[in-house]
Amino acid sequence: MAVVYPFTAIVGQERMRRALLLNAVNPRIGGVLIRGERGTAKSTAARALAALLPEVRVVADCRFACDPDQPTTWCTECRERVACGEELPVEMRRTSFVDLPVSATEDRVVGTLDIEAAIKRGERRFEAGVLAAANRGLLYIDEVNLLDDHVVDLLLDSAALGMNIVEREGISFAHPARYILVGTMNPEEGDLRPQLLDRFALSVDIRGISELAERVAIIERNLAFEADGQGFRDHWLSQEGSLSQTIDAARRLVDRVTYSKRNLLSIAALTSSLQVDGHRADLVILKAARAQAAFEARTAITDLDIALAAELALPHRLRRGPFHQSEITLDDLQARIDQAQAQVGAAYESEPASEPQPADKKKVSPAG
Repeated sequence: MAVVYPFTAIVGQERMRRALLLNAVNPRIGGVLIRGERGTAKSTAARALAALLPEVRVVADCRFACDPDQPTTWCTECRERVACGEELPVEMRRTSFVDLPVSATEDRVVGTLDIEAAIKRGERRFEAGVLAAANRGLLYIDEVNLLDDHVVDLLLDSAALGMNIVEREGISFAHPARYILVGTMNPEEGDLRPQLLDRFALSVDIRGISELAERVAIIERNLAFEADGQGFRDHWLSQEGSLSQTIDAARRLVDRVTYSKRNLLSIAALTSSLQVDGHRADLVILKAARAQAAFEARTAITDLDIALAAELALPHRLRRGPFHQSEITLDDLQARIDQAQAQVGAAYESEPASEPQPADKKKVSPAG
């Protein structure tokens, strides 16, 4: 198996790395689109993240890697086995990395039902597709702007739903499809339609690094990796292990991260002031802010978490044109949040908006 370049060895590109890590903490955020010129470590970062992620508990002989601890997400086969009294075997498995080719068709992505077997022999036979292989893993689409729009829609729909349901001639089959969706593209080769851009939760525009010391570091690290890939990876193993443990702890904590009515008002005021269409951005900002807090081992979000999340959730949703803002900085976002909170006042200072969660007496802290 080819040696993967370490995630922690990537130089610069802080926004890209943060967007990927937040999706690793909570795949329900909805994926990330990375737009940038050639040679800016887009595909390297995606592959490096998959190699970094902690192992997951799966049903050992399930071809869809069902989560044994989440029966509501089980595939049709696992449900039927349990209904027949069978006990499902469990094992730990590495996070999968699935590379979707640009030429992929709908059947190749979602899978197909064998209608002939159903009619002639009464058998339900399902040929799994890319979504089955990607469940509990990372689905990578290079040059996503060149992929058929209908296929992109399918991928985004299944990522949002968390399930893939295939129905043909009254026969249906379902399996979980919870994955980290990473799309990359070079804007010089054409852009995505605005409707598809909005479906990606987070977006990052990256450029080549101009700072001389960092450019030298990139050259040196790549030469060292090419000379001895395994030795280079072993050198970064400690940092990789520490970050992997931090992600694992954050995954267990994220659903317990709380937020207040004041936080929600800040998010709504922020997106409203920027004239962001629809409400998807508000939900994405909240999910990403909770993931940011969990990554830092905190149980409540802050204004900075909201600003950092908005920095990734809003760039591709801002209206373009001579009379609209085309980009916004972290300082701008923080100033808008402060302004919104000044308008809200102290009325909602202590009013909770999230449902009370069971107390967890265990202290969760990032590995290091």
